[in-house]
Amino acid sequence: MCITLMGVNFFLITKNFKLENANAIVAAAFGGIITADFCSGFFHWAADTWGSVDLPVLGKHFLRPFRQHHIDPTSITRHDFIETNGDNFMVTIPFLGRMVWDFIALPEEEMQKKFTWNCYVFLLAIFIAMTNQIHKWSHTYFGLPGWVVLLQDCHIILPRKHHRIHHVAPHETYFCITTGWLNWPLEKLRFWIALEFLVETLTGFKPRADDMKWAQKGSVS
Repeated sequence: MCITLMGVNFFLITKNFKLENANAIVAAAFGGIITADFCSGFFHWAADTWGSVDLPVLGKHFLRPFRQHHIDPTSITRHDFIETNGDNFMVTIPFLGRMVWDFIALPEEEMQKKFTWNCYVFLLAIFIAMTNQIHKWSHTYFGLPGWVVLLQDCHIILPRKHHRIHHVAPHETYFCITTGWLNWPLEKLRFWIALEFLVETLTGFKPRADDMKWAQKGSVS
């Protein structure tokens, strides 16, 4: 359903594109990609930093895969397309569906007013949907299609060498895994450290308190 909605929206965007709006559309599309990269970093940071794998539901289904990934980084390469991407694709369906509704149901004038916003949402949805696949490619060192390697080398998607920085213990930096564009500026701003200090100050929880226990479980298993 997600892929179908992507195709329909791409057709409708192309059909309704107006050259005079090109600059705003390019800026909106770029903003969508940046937002997707930040979202990937925020959720990655949250899952790596807080909570325990022993938490009911959340620990097993959300936190455990992130902690396990640090012990066996290439395990993601053994997941099929659905297992890798199903959750992210599903999240984008309501937003892509709303876009189709806007193109079909709104009067031309109203649709054009929302066109730039819809271009932002479209690129945001595509890059969110593809984040786990891009992450998987960053851990795949053999057999990648040439066009994927080209995108990595041009840093349009997360490069393999760039992502290795995150996998150096204690895994507390370079969390963005869609394009990785925000990793360097966020690191220079000490954004994640400041956010961890704020959370710890407000809640008393210590970042990565579960890591040692989880690493011992992983080594035993």
